[in-house]
Amino acid sequence: MDSGSVTPFTGASTPGGSPPTPSEGIHFTSRRAMASFDNLVALANHQERLKEARKMVWRDRGEPVAELGTLRECFEHAAIGGLRSGTLALSIRACVNLVLALIRIHKVPRDIRFSVVRHAVFGSATWRFGAMLGTFTAIYKFLLNALPLLIPAIRPPPIRYDDEDEKDSSPFFSDDLEAGPTAEHPATTLRVPLTKRSARLSLSANAQLALVRKRTRKWHAAFAGAIAGGIAIMCEKRGRRDVIAQQMFVRGLQGSYNSFTTKRNIRVPNGDVLVFSLACGQILYGFLLRPDTLPRSYQAWIGQAAKVPAECVRMNLGLVREGSFDVADLDRLVARKDITPSNVKDLLNLRSLLLSPPDPSTLSEPLYFPPYAPCSAVHPALTSCSSVPLDRFFAVFKWMLPIYGALHFIPAILFKRKAFSQDPGKVLVRAGWGSMRSSAFLGAFVVIYQTMFCYKHKLHKYLTLLRLTKTSNPLKYVPQPFIDALVSKASFWFPGFMAGLALFVEEKRRRGELAMYVLPKGLESAWGMLRGKGYVFRTGNLGEMWLTALGMAMVMSTYQNDPQHLSGFVRRILYQFIGPN
Repeated sequence: MDSGSVTPFTGASTPGGSPPTPSEGIHFTSRRAMASFDNLVALANHQERLKEARKMVWRDRGEPVAELGTLRECFEHAAIGGLRSGTLALSIRACVNLVLALIRIHKVPRDIRFSVVRHAVFGSATWRFGAMLGTFTAIYKFLLNALPLLIPAIRPPPIRYDDEDEKDSSPFFSDDLEAGPTAEHPATTLRVPLTKRSARLSLSANAQLALVRKRTRKWHAAFAGAIAGGIAIMCEKRGRRDVIAQQMFVRGLQGSYNSFTTKRNIRVPNGDVLVFSLACGQILYGFLLRPDTLPRSYQAWIGQAAKVPAECVRMNLGLVREGSFDVADLDRLVARKDITPSNVKDLLNLRSLLLSPPDPSTLSEPLYFPPYAPCSAVHPALTSCSSVPLDRFFAVFKWMLPIYGALHFIPAILFKRKAFSQDPGKVLVRAGWGSMRSSAFLGAFVVIYQTMFCYKHKLHKYLTLLRLTKTSNPLKYVPQPFIDALVSKASFWFPGFMAGLALFVEEKRRRGELAMYVLPKGLESAWGMLRGKGYVFRTGNLGEMWLTALGMAMVMSTYQNDPQHLSGFVRRILYQFIGPN
């Protein structure tokens, strides 16, 4: 550099190009200042574009309510929202399918691996899922915002307050405040009073201040949800409609029940455990005695979790309902490699009693033929029933730990990255403890049911034989109806109900979600039984559509007006796809 070169400081030359000393002073020229300013503007514009692009994928909390004054604006708003929701749903389903395909890709022949991946990402299931959510969002948004314009005569009148202080402080007093933040009222935020049910919020300590919704007449949201839900569900395959319809229905029941009990100050202690127990009682009754009321895949999962041979389940069904069973099932149990000699002997005795029943008059001891699957069939690898609880608990715990581990660790790491980066040890310990707790819950569930199953039958055998012998034991005079109740059909429902108490092992915040998971299956089984007896009507080919419409009417009415009564998971999902309106 020349000795007389001009630096970007004062413009004066410095000998040898050396920087100025502090005594000379440092001053930016206008050209350098303008360049720095332009860089800041470009950076700000870039950050703004990134923020807008992110909003297209993930909706920020506190998004303003859209003010729509014409049907054309409602249509455009609905079309944009439907396109966004459909694209988001399609992307999420494609990612989930891709992950599942990659997990089991090593089991697939090399020549079809590309086809498997392509089908996972671009298969019909992906497009159907995106079409379903996109259709629902578009129809719901249009109807919700168009109804007040189409039927202005029955718009809700302004709310009157006797207390002027309450009037001034309520965010629901005027339509402007009720609508949430807009361009005219950017500081307004929809607030729902949470004094009676603040503990239900899990998004944050003040979730309603962050997630803004347009408060509407309840029938507007219910009508829009019913129409949108009934039409959108038809985009899915028939085999998946019932699963989605059941989930939407129980979520609607959850929100409506919470709203009803809160307004009337009704509180049922441990209601989630009660619902879980009732549903489990019905599910396990259906599993053992009415398998036609449960999906086959669900039956297979229950059998795998219970660690009970499928032959035993079929034997029990035949013995309870018909007093007989297929001998081939017994032969398959006897042929098992892990069966104990004592259990083999017991099963062979049962086989001989069935095929060639002896004359009771020739026997020196009373004859007992079990009207249920014997314990030797329930746990063929264990002779003593007292050994079953510990064995079953650790078997189920070991089987479920990887599954629950993924459910606890993956969300903790992916969706709570800030907390994980600040204190990874704490996050990992909590996830590990949650995994073990959830695995212990299912282990305890299986132990309770099988223990009651074995010992109620042992008690029935003991009391039955006691009545046939000459003894002074006072238990001999136990009424016969009580003894018969131990092996009645209803006796297979009660252990399932008691097994549901294992939910107390699970973390409290997860109990409601687990109850909502099993409730649809319990209702499906109960409905199938009632329909078989002629107590309820048949829904035909449109049953899933009507059930979805009813469920989404309840869900969306609660979401728009009392969202705190929905679970945090449902609120987050609906906010991302629907937004404030």
